[in-house]
Parts: sequence; C-alpha cells; structure tokens
Amino acid sequence: MIFDPNGVGIANGNIFGFPYSEEEAEIVIIPVPWDATASYGKGASDGPKVILEASTQLDFYHPQLEHAYMTKVYMSPISEDWKAINDDLCKKGKSYISFLEGGGNLSEHQVHKDTVDIINATSNELKNSLKEKVRAVREKGKIACVLGGEHSTPLGLIESLDEEGQQFGILQIDAHADLRIAYEGFEQSHASIMYNALKNCTNLIKLVQVGIRDIAQSEVDMIKDSNGRISTFFDWDIKNAQFAGRNWADQVEEILAQLPHNVYISFDIDGLRPELCPNTGTPVVGGFTLEEINYLLFKLAVSGRKIIGFDLNEVSPGEEGDWDANVGARALWNLVCATERNRRLNG
Repeated sequence: MIFDPNGVGIANGNIFGFPYSEEEAEIVIIPVPWDATASYGKGASDGPKVILEASTQLDFYHPQLEHAYMTKVYMSPISEDWKAINDDLCKKGKSYISFLEGGGNLSEHQVHKDTVDIINATSNELKNSLKEKVRAVREKGKIACVLGGEHSTPLGLIESLDEEGQQFGILQIDAHADLRIAYEGFEQSHASIMYNALKNCTNLIKLVQVGIRDIAQSEVDMIKDSNGRISTFFDWDIKNAQFAGRNWADQVEEILAQLPHNVYISFDIDGLRPELCPNTGTPVVGGFTLEEINYLLFKLAVSGRKIIGFDLNEVSPGEEGDWDANVGARALWNLVCATERNRRLNG
C-alpha cells in the first residue's frame, strides 16, 4: 500500500494508519488494555483503542524529525481476550475498593480477599505474557514499547529490558511517584510500578522522576533513603524555580544530567496539566504542557544517550468527545518521533 502523508488518514488497523507490518517495523508498540487495579477513575483500558482511532487524524510533519512519516512503526492488535478479562475483574475490583473506602477490613471479608488474590495472579500472568512478546520483538533488533492501560502495564517490558544485562535508567513523567508497596493489596498496582521496577530490576541504576506533585510520606522517605538511585524533580520545585526566573531549558539539562546512557521513558499522561487529560484516572492540578514534555524528549533524543523503549499510560476517554484520545495520540506521536530521531542518530 502506498502511504500519502498529505492525504486523508486511513484506518488500516495500524497506528497512525502507517503502512508497515511488524516485520518491517523498527519500533513495535504493544497495547495492553488493562486497568484492573485503578483505584479512582476507570477507563484507561480503553486508551489503546481510542488512541488508535484518533491517530489517523494527525498530520505527520514533525519539526524535530525529517521525513517523520517514514518512521517504521507498528502497533500489535489489541487483545480482545485480555480486555474481556480486565472488564470482568474491574467489576469485582470496584466493589472491593468501595469496601475499602467504607472502612472495610480485608482480613474479615473472604470474597474481597479472593478478588485481590485473583487480580494479583492475573496481573502476573499479564506481565509474563508481555515479557514473551517483548523478547520476540527485541530478538529481531526492534525497539519495544507499551501503550496502556493503567501505569502497571509496562512492568513486563521493563523487566525484559533488565534481563538483557545492560544498565539503564528510567525517565518517569508523572504526577505520582508510584512507589507504593502493594497499594490496596494489589502487588502490581498502578501506584506501585516504580517500586516494583526498582525491586525487581538489578540493572536499573537510576530512576529520574519529573513533575511529581501528589505523593505519600512513605514515598518521600523511600526517595530520601535510595542513596541517589531515585532523583525526583517535584512539580512545586520546578515551578518555584521558574517563578524566581529559572527557565525550562536549564531545568531540562539538570534532569538529563541525572540519566545514564541507556534510557527508558515512562510517560503517565497525568504528568500533563489536567485540562489536557481531564478523564485520566487520577488527575492532579499542576503539571506540564505537551510542548514542555516534547522539549524534554527531544533534548534527550540528541543528548548522546540511547532510548531503549517507552510506555504511554493512563489515557482514558470520557463519555463525550475525543479530547483525551487526541492528546494521547499526539503524545504517542512525539514519543515515537523522539525515539526514531534517537535511533537514527545511534545508527
């Protein structure tokens, strides 16, 4: 099929309507329709679907990447089986979370204990399934990425990269630190992704968090006790410095200086201002514009470091309109273009 970057977007089943197969692609996106542990707003499991639908409405010129429309990117089909499993568990999970919020004691309620056990076991199955897919992609020399779903979804990708044996760091763009230990009893909670990555990955030498502005005392203590393994750029510190005259360009250089050579990007859409993602599961006042994050991503791309993968998570459609999907598709496009520019620079 001939792709016309100046024509009407074609809904051909691939992200952006691009004409590439998985075999042809350099970047492979694996969608994970899962939000069973989401503790506030549900809907992120539909993120991959609505982003796919919105992606063909973009234009494919990019000022930071020559011939961006020639980027060979492919998105795997969204698993209907995993989506059905997720939807069933979400119903049980909602009842359990309501029970907790009402002051319920889990040890005294066998039905909810069973729900937690089932979601924990299924989360582990999902993680292992993703790891198998990632290994198959990586064995062919391709860059593997995840499109969630809630923020727990990329753990299998991160662990798979860790098992390759090279040291790496994570650049986390997020409103939340995600350093909770088995939040609400869920071992692979959306609020525990970075705790689990740090615990399970021996080659993960640095976690750099940007935009954190909603955090528990236990997470602050974990950052302080990490012996420098975690560097957190809190949103309030970023903004206070800007109010005093510091510019974002200087702050980006400070952020990048904390990262090692190999970098994985984890982008929770709630790192943006809530007006850009109003239906995300846990929106928080403050945050970034998409342009500010794009500046960070492309400075990383040309910094001499190597982007080894990324995830985009927590995009959740509202009941009306497609604003969240549109912003999510544009965030994904910028992640793809930054990764492709970096790939070209690294040969």
